[in-house]
Amino acid sequence: MSNFFYKDGVLFCEDVPVSDIALKYGTPSYVYSKKTLEDNFDAYSNSFIENEGMVCFSVKSLSNISILRLLSEKGSGFDIVSGGELERVIVAGADPKKIIFTGIAKTNAEIIQGIKKDILSFNIESESEMLRIERIAKKEKTIVDVTIRFNPEIDSGGHEYIKTGRKKDKFGILLDGVLKLSKYISSSDSLNLIGLSCHIGSQIFDLNDFKESAKYIKKLAREINNTGIELKFLDIGGGLGISYTESDFPFPGDLVKDIKKELNDRNEKIILEPGRSISGNAGIMLTSVEYIKGKYLIVDAGMNDLIRPALYGAKHDVINVKKGKSKANNWTIVGPICESSDVLAKDYLLEASEGDVLAVKTAGAYGHVMSSNYNSRRKPPEILVDGNKFKVIRKRESYDDLIKNEVNIESEF
Repeated sequence: MSNFFYKDGVLFCEDVPVSDIALKYGTPSYVYSKKTLEDNFDAYSNSFIENEGMVCFSVKSLSNISILRLLSEKGSGFDIVSGGELERVIVAGADPKKIIFTGIAKTNAEIIQGIKKDILSFNIESESEMLRIERIAKKEKTIVDVTIRFNPEIDSGGHEYIKTGRKKDKFGILLDGVLKLSKYISSSDSLNLIGLSCHIGSQIFDLNDFKESAKYIKKLAREINNTGIELKFLDIGGGLGISYTESDFPFPGDLVKDIKKELNDRNEKIILEPGRSISGNAGIMLTSVEYIKGKYLIVDAGMNDLIRPALYGAKHDVINVKKGKSKANNWTIVGPICESSDVLAKDYLLEASEGDVLAVKTAGAYGHVMSSNYNSRRKPPEILVDGNKFKVIRKRESYDDLIKNEVNIESEF
């Protein structure tokens, strides 16, 4: 459930008028509801009996340290894909034994970083990676816990770019290679196989795809057990879809129920890695209408601030933070970036006038984390609302921030 709603024609986030936030921190800016984040996490966590499962939030969807700390305090684990994300969750106070390191291109430095932090597990995604982790473990004179991420060859996900579980995709180990790797790991003095993992994509609405993944993981677990290896957990990944335009969508409790039913004869802990379904509807992006030019509504937020529409053709609902103040028209909503693809929405019916503040809904996932400095634009601030209070949890970048890491070549010669 989202905590963004209208009261007397004014958009609120929890008990705060969104216009107050725009007035204080300007636009573009990201606004998050603490209660929505907590409710969405609880929808997963409360579906498990104690110690039956673990929710590992996908950090790539929303990586602000304050948000990560909030989720960590609720007991969340974390799915990370880089050394930077590992540093973030550690700073946020995460339990290292609730951190799973995914990603197909882990560097030596990142592997050593994960070993030093004593994380729960590395998701192995290739034979080469397995051998590299083993070499580093030997050098560090330690035993490293690992998980095999397999590719279940399921075609699922909302867009070609976010499908990850097919044979042709770059992620995971093909099914026929899992036993080979597990046998190697069982004979290694430096590696310890503790789980299986899979992830078939994002924006998945068909729960049958998750059930198929659970069937695959159960079959593989049995085959691995037959080699004498006992596993600690089975990781079904994330990817549960959410509504961006008020369509029907499945609920976390339904997903957990179906997975538990498929795995009811297994003793391993179940791990899920949701991201978007926790953070997506917990955030909005605020933007101001700078100019009206014919049918173009020109706003101050660009594809550098929210790239999903330009990258995926993603559709976000856009609303005025104050209803009834302007006339409704069909607009093409565009930003300031010097690219024709800098379009938030096409032929979109909306009340708007110059100077109005708009809210782009469901921007909490893959919003600020994918922002950039293209056109030398400063990244927007992030604001967290808690009841009738709000505070900035990431400042708007300054012009000094833009150039502070660049070197003046004339001073170097």
